[in-house]
Amino acid sequence: MSVRRFWASFSTLALAAVAALGVAGTAVAADSAAAVGYVALGDSYSSGVGAGDYLPDSGDCRRSANAYPQLWAAANSPTSFAFVACSGATTSSVASGQLGALDASTALVSVTAGGNDVGFADVMQDCVLGSEATCISSVNAAVAEMNNSLPGSLDSLYAGIRSGAPSAQVVVLGYPRFYQLSGSCIAGLTEAERAAINDASDVLNGVLAKRAADAGFTFSSVVDEFTGHELCSGDAWLHSVTVPVQNSYHPTAAGQSGGYLPAFRSVV
Repeated sequence: MSVRRFWASFSTLALAAVAALGVAGTAVAADSAAAVGYVALGDSYSSGVGAGDYLPDSGDCRRSANAYPQLWAAANSPTSFAFVACSGATTSSVASGQLGALDASTALVSVTAGGNDVGFADVMQDCVLGSEATCISSVNAAVAEMNNSLPGSLDSLYAGIRSGAPSAQVVVLGYPRFYQLSGSCIAGLTEAERAAINDASDVLNGVLAKRAADAGFTFSSVVDEFTGHELCSGDAWLHSVTVPVQNSYHPTAAGQSGGYLPAFRSVV
């Protein structure tokens, strides 16, 4: 059996996992207008999928006690804390299902969103189970969406955040590069596929940074924090294809505490 066919056989377990960013995006009910100090919005990278210790009331949103918003709030005791990030959230489902947690007294907002808008789940499925050509074609299609349709979706979301929290500091966090190239992996994707996925992450982060700046928000990259801890590094802070499948391609607890938390803390 070839390396790719072995990987594909194992990776059939991940057909649900690659949708891990794509489930329950509308599962968050809008919070009441009670005063809040810090509101954590966004998708699974904010909710903490992959970090374990999920809060009992979070359901399929999988909000983790080890997620960076929870860690920051525990360390800094904001006057109030609304953790409404949800696995699978897109820019539109954040706007429709999470912004009710904001009000005029909100002082701090964090958000990750955009990966689901450009079909992250489909891209990773194509790359894990398909040929190199299929993978790279899928990545290129996602990059086209990043450049063409995503900016307007982000502008709409960011305008909604500013309207809901007119005086808040808003921090937009990016996404890590997934792979250390020429690293320790001996199976799985090709180097060309890994490089294409990394390049797409850089494009996505660039779009997020530009739209955040234009909205008057603060963008914080996590690329530096995850450097040396990518997949194939030998000390990964990201899950590869794994069981339980929803953890695949998400930060571990170490990725939340050592990657996202310092990136957030550095700008707040």
